[in-house]
Amino acid sequence: MLKPELLAPAGNFTKLKTAVYFGADAVYLGGKNFSLRALSDNFTEEEMEEAVAFAHEKNVKIYVTVNIFAKNYDFAETEKYFRFLERIKVDAVLITDVGLIAQCRSVAPNLKIHLSTQANTLNKYAVKFWRDLGIERVVLARELSLAEIKEIKEFCPDVQIEAFAHGAMCISYSGRCLLSNYFNGRDANKGECVQACRWSYELREKSKDGDFFPIEEDGRGSYILNSKDLNMIGYIGQLIKAGVSSFKIEGRMKSEYYLATVVNAYRRAIDDYCANGGSYDKEFYLKELKKTNHRAFTTAYMLGDNDDTLNYGNSQSAGEKQFAAVVLDEGDGKNYFTVEMRSRFQKGDELEILSPSDLFNKKIVVEKMTDEEGEPIEDAKIVQQRIRIYSDVILSRGDILRK
Repeated sequence: MLKPELLAPAGNFTKLKTAVYFGADAVYLGGKNFSLRALSDNFTEEEMEEAVAFAHEKNVKIYVTVNIFAKNYDFAETEKYFRFLERIKVDAVLITDVGLIAQCRSVAPNLKIHLSTQANTLNKYAVKFWRDLGIERVVLARELSLAEIKEIKEFCPDVQIEAFAHGAMCISYSGRCLLSNYFNGRDANKGECVQACRWSYELREKSKDGDFFPIEEDGRGSYILNSKDLNMIGYIGQLIKAGVSSFKIEGRMKSEYYLATVVNAYRRAIDDYCANGGSYDKEFYLKELKKTNHRAFTTAYMLGDNDDTLNYGNSQSAGEKQFAAVVLDEGDGKNYFTVEMRSRFQKGDELEILSPSDLFNKKIVVEKMTDEEGEPIEDAKIVQQRIRIYSDVILSRGDILRK
C-alpha cells in the first residue's frame, strides 16, 4: 500500500528537528518575509540553507511558504528570493498569488510549485486549470468533503492532492480573513494575524451611551467565531481512498511538545493502517492527541455539511499531559541521561516517555536526579535547567518526558 506523505510544520529550527525526529516525511516552513506566519520565529536564509541540508540528509523534503497576497512593491524582493530557494534546492514552494506563480516560473524554472490552501481551490475545474499552468500539487481549501476531494482526484489523477488533517481551523474560507486588519491594523494576509476569531465578543447597543451587553452562550463567555480543531486521526483510510497524497498538520506557531505529540500519533497511525490492511487503534491515537493542548475536535467539512464547528470556550485545553523535559543526550553510558526541564517535576514522580522508538508510552520513576555538577536535586523547578536523571532506561536525544 502506498503511504501518504506526512507533512509537518516548523516554526523554527528546533521544531524542524522535532518534526523530523518524530517521523515527518516533509516539513513546511517560512522565511522572514513572504509567509503567512510572520509571528512565528521563521528562518533566516542561512538557517534555511542549513535546514534543507539537514532534512535532505534524513531523506525529508522541505517546502517553503511564499503564500502572501503580494503587492507591486513585493516583486523585486521575491525575484531574489525565488532564485535563492532554487539555488539551495528546496523541494517546492507554496504560493497563492498568480503573479508570484508567474514570476517563480520565469526566474526559478526548476522550483516545483504547490498551490497554497489560501487560493481557496474548491472544484475539479480549478484544479485542472492549475495543473495546466504547471502546478504539481494543490493544497485544497479546508471547506471540502472527502467525497468532493475524491471527485477532484478522479478528474485530475496526475495532480498531487494535499489536505489538512489536523490542527486549527479558520472561521473564514481557508484563512482569507480581514478581522485582524479591521481590529488591530495587522494584515492577516501578510502573515500578521492576531487571531481575532478566538476573542470573546459582546453586543453593543447603538445608543448615545453605547452600553455593552453580554452574549450569553454560557458562563465562560461568547466565542461566536472560534472554531474547533480539525482532527482526522480516525479517518486515515478515508483520506487515502479519497486521493489525498499528503496529510498536512497545521501549526507553525505551536509548541515543540505539541508538534512531537501530533506528528508521532499520525506517523504511527498511518504506519499501522498501511501495515495491517487498514486496521489500527483509532481510540488509542485519539487519546494520544488529547495529551497536548487542543480545542474541542471536529472533522469540519470532511464528512459533509457540519453546523457543529464552533468552540464554545475561552481558548484551549491544556492537554492531559504536561511537557516535563526534553532529552539532550544519552549520558555516555553513565546510567543517566541529561534533560532540559520544561515544567516542574520531583523525585519520586512517574514520567511517561514520548519517543519514536519502542520506548513510546513506557514510564520511568525519577529515583535520582542531579544537576550537571552532580549535586542532588529533589525538586526540578528551574525552567530550562539541565538535569541528569539516573535510570536503567537509556533515552535518545529528542525524546520527551511528560507527566
